[in-house]
Amino acid sequence: MAKTKQSDICRDFGQAVRKRRMELGLSQEQLAAKAKLNRTYIGDIERGMRNVALRNVERIVRALELNVNSFFIHYGIGE
Repeated sequence: MAKTKQSDICRDFGQAVRKRRMELGLSQEQLAAKAKLNRTYIGDIERGMRNVALRNVERIVRALELNVNSFFIHYGIGE
């Protein structure tokens, strides 16, 4: 059961990252540069394949021009 929950939140977070990135008109490469992360890591996150560390969640969300709280609320992550 816990694995399913983890997979769900990883998938939901990744989908929200992709949606916000597209809203801003950013490529994965541009987002990765803004967040100071690797592009393939961003791609893995968007596919729900990564369990992202909290520090990286913050870096990504800030690069998406939001704060963590509003990002999770706006995109319904963890509901």
